[in-house]
Amino acid sequence: MRVIIAAAGTAGHINPGLAIANKIKKEEKNSKIIFIGTTRGLENDLVPRAGYELKTIDAYGLSKKITLENIKKTIKTIQGFKEAKEIIEKFKPDVVIGTGGYICGATIWEANKLKIPTMLHESNAFPGKAVKMLAKKTDTIMVSFKDAIPRIQTKNNVVFTGTPVKTQKKEYTQTEKNQILKNAGLKTDKPVVLIFGGSQGAKRINEAIVEIIKQKANEEYQIMWATGPKQYEIIKEKLEEEKISINNVKNSKIVPYIYNMEEIMNVSDLIVARSGAMTITEIANLGKPSILIPLPNVSHNHQLYNAQVLEKIGAAKIILDNELKYENLQKTIMEILQGNKAIEMGKNALKASTKDAESKIYKEIRELVDEKGKKKC
Repeated sequence: MRVIIAAAGTAGHINPGLAIANKIKKEEKNSKIIFIGTTRGLENDLVPRAGYELKTIDAYGLSKKITLENIKKTIKTIQGFKEAKEIIEKFKPDVVIGTGGYICGATIWEANKLKIPTMLHESNAFPGKAVKMLAKKTDTIMVSFKDAIPRIQTKNNVVFTGTPVKTQKKEYTQTEKNQILKNAGLKTDKPVVLIFGGSQGAKRINEAIVEIIKQKANEEYQIMWATGPKQYEIIKEKLEEEKISINNVKNSKIVPYIYNMEEIMNVSDLIVARSGAMTITEIANLGKPSILIPLPNVSHNHQLYNAQVLEKIGAAKIILDNELKYENLQKTIMEILQGNKAIEMGKNALKASTKDAESKIYKEIRELVDEKGKKKC
């Protein structure tokens, strides 16, 4: 099978594409897979690092405002459609799959014109512009959350598959769990609240946590906190102003980035995070209670819709970014950790989990390619 995957911009778009590519390779070792992206996004690092060829085209989000910069972007994007067509015609794929980013518009559009089977994977609970624009021109739309289905104009070709993620639930023995905690510099006798805001960190979340530490409010729990590399030095300085060393904070371990995130998520008792699609999927698959602070000012406010997937089944509490203060965050943490609340919320989170997303997606790909192949014959 020959496959083109269009994925660009953020890890939330690229990692599902890589997971799909890896599954295809696992099932069909002789398959040929290339990616189409831009020259600006994380795909330039992640795709070659995973061992796949990356072809780049020009693609931009278009604005209704008439400015010289927007006119230039529009011209480049039109050129990107031609570039996508050339790549597709030369590679001759059996299927073209889009997993997110502006890149999907040109790639899926041109593949459709060339009568090549097309698929889109939508990670968010509120579908993005690409899915809305291309819904009727795409053979199969795969969604991560069932909540997304009513928000897509065409229903006939929409399939619930979930999002493929690396992080999976592990059943550690108490000895194994204790060793992971000790290796992370944590105690074994206090609940762990894991806090992160994505690879870039989250300024508002970080400010609230600094205040919790200053007020010594986390006496009954310990914090495992990934600040993000860009925020780490800022937080270090803020703590030093209070005569607190970042390497010696009581009941807290503060790091720029957590490299063994799967292990740490599994041994944590509560997660405080943004609500990107992959984070929501990981929290659900692990069966963890969470406090979610949706990132504001994103398209269609999709992080709020993602968070509501877990909130409405009693698996998460939502605090809006502009309402986040150390007082309400501390209060919510304590409410969840007391009694059996955390256990109940964790069980509820599992109700939103998806098993074998890669297998479901591969099945849809194979069925589409086989069906279109029969029609050609």
